Amino acid sequence: MKHLVAPSVLAADFSNLSKAMDMVNGSEADWLHVDIMDGHFVPNLTFGMMIVKVLKKLCGKPLDVHLMIEKPEQYIEAYREAGADVITVHYEACPHIHRTLQQIKATGAKAGVALNPGTPVSAVKNLIEDADLFCLMSVNPGFGGQKFIYETLAKVRELHSQIIERNSKAIIEIDGGVGLQNAETLLQAGARVLVAGSAVFKAEDPLDVISRLKSIGKDTLIA
Repeated sequence: MKHLVAPSVLAADFSNLSKAMDMVNGSEADWLHVDIMDGHFVPNLTFGMMIVKVLKKLCGKPLDVHLMIEKPEQYIEAYREAGADVITVHYEACPHIHRTLQQIKATGAKAGVALNPGTPVSAVKNLIEDADLFCLMSVNPGFGGQKFIYETLAKVRELHSQIIERNSKAIIEIDGGVGLQNAETLLQAGARVLVAGSAVFKAEDPLDVISRLKSIGKDTLIA
């Protein structure tokens, strides 16, 4: 499949959110990545479902909502109603992860599982057929603008191999430190969704960066 690019709104200028969303709408971006942080599961606090509702009105792209929160199962229906098209929860935050994935799918949203950098891929080997998406964190979650953790590449290759072996339709998303400097390598390893925050919104020409992220690796991607 052609890979997807999901600019992360966390890096946008919230003093002019409408302008930022106009840029995304006019770009080749596929999704808008939305990080929800509660100040407990991760050491940062962002925003909640009210902002998601605003983003749904402003942005014509599907909303890829990443719940970096404790007890996410309590809020899944609310975020779906707010406009989430993809809902990703952290493996580390869900004691009953299979049930939580079923809960997400019951709302009609795509169900994702995120893994912190310190969590091995083996932790989700029994979820390959249950999740639509696996989000591998390539920075420690909580803040944007961090450097990419290159050990993530080995995790991408390992997870991609398991997905192929199990004939699953799940796709791998990379979140953290993604940019033009590593996009092709990630895609070759098996990633199919590139979340890019600072690389897009802090660029002089965000539209050009998104376009280049979309076109990179066309002739070199693995199956």
